[in-house]
Amino acid sequence: MVDQSLQESLARVRERIERAARTSGRRPEKIKLVAVTKTFPVEVIREAVELGVTCFGENRVQEAREKIPAIGRGVEWHLIGTLQRNKVKYIFDLFDMVQSLDSFALGQEIEDRGRARGRVMPVLVEVNVSGEASKSGVRPEELPELLRRLSDFRHLAVKGLMAIPPLTPNPEEARPYFRELRRLRDQVASEGIRGIELEELSMGMSADFEVAIAEGASMVRIGTAIFGARNPKAERN
Repeated sequence: MVDQSLQESLARVRERIERAARTSGRRPEKIKLVAVTKTFPVEVIREAVELGVTCFGENRVQEAREKIPAIGRGVEWHLIGTLQRNKVKYIFDLFDMVQSLDSFALGQEIEDRGRARGRVMPVLVEVNVSGEASKSGVRPEELPELLRRLSDFRHLAVKGLMAIPPLTPNPEEARPYFRELRRLRDQVASEGIRGIELEELSMGMSADFEVAIAEGASMVRIGTAIFGARNPKAERN
């Protein structure tokens, strides 16, 4: 039996996504919910699948290697956390998209592994729009050159951009960062770099996804608002 609180939380999130989309003059079905399952057990993910969730985000390759085989590939799996180059060898068996490409070296590794496997990996380029030293991501001024270099690859497909704004108690304080990512996307898209698609903007989490939708998000990564607070002990492991 599906947990009632999970069902209610998911319904509230879906309602908020729809309301934010319609308020912004956008179609709700054009916004993908990525349910972030970091630290949550397989049983909870199965319940979310029963409730119609079709896309899940995991932060760590090692954790995903334990969960995804148990759930299966009947749903989409996105890697949304930092990807180390020595873990690239696992991603083609696990994920449908990597949202955290942040360097040419990582792109080269994905390309090389994809060529060996005869597979193409869709990716989003992570941009450090806040300039925080603690954040991953390419610097905004380096984005055009990185995309031009990635455009030569045939086993890595750039589909858009991703960003994580500074943590703030006021969702409105995240708006300038979402707006900046959209501006960067529009600016680079106007260059028409061959082989680069920039339709996707992955931005917005539990605390600020409505603002992100207003600023053009096509994907929102939501964990706490659906599943509740994470277990700190599990996060440390």
